[in-house]
Amino acid sequence: MPAITPEIRDRIVALFDEGRHRNEIARELGVSGPTVTRVCRDAGREFDRANDILELRAAKVDLDDMRERVAKKMLIVADDTLSDLDAPHLVYNFGGKENTYAEHLLDEAPLAAKLDALRGASLAVDKATRIVERAPTGAGEALGILDTLAAGFELAAQQIRAEESEPRAGSTDDGT
Repeated sequence: MPAITPEIRDRIVALFDEGRHRNEIARELGVSGPTVTRVCRDAGREFDRANDILELRAAKVDLDDMRERVAKKMLIVADDTLSDLDAPHLVYNFGGKENTYAEHLLDEAPLAAKLDALRGASLAVDKATRIVERAPTGAGEALGILDTLAAGFELAAQQIRAEESEPRAGSTDDGT
């Protein structure tokens, strides 16, 4: 990785000061996350770990939701595929010297097509089942929510403490 120029260093610090997250800064500037952390630390700035925890938990919830949607889609496709096996089935062929096209409508799918459909549906059901089995249980999900709330409360408490420790405009050392 090339050396970080002073301009990139300044831009990293400026994006940090705007409240941007480490990985967001890294992606935007084309540098690694550890580089962003090091540059910020050298500039006397630290990323808030509570924000990182909240961001990671939110990403995990999004991934769990996406996994569940994909599993449902897989099961729908498997169900539709199996339902179509008893419907009329179009078979066709290209061939011959003239590369002609021929088709015929059968009352139902031929055995080879049924076996392929069954294999595909079986694979989809197996994968969807594994996806669902990896989904968090209610207890784990509740614990994750509680951890997220705890991190949020800790972040709020830190912000309140920081605001309370700042001197107020017009105040004096004797509290007046």
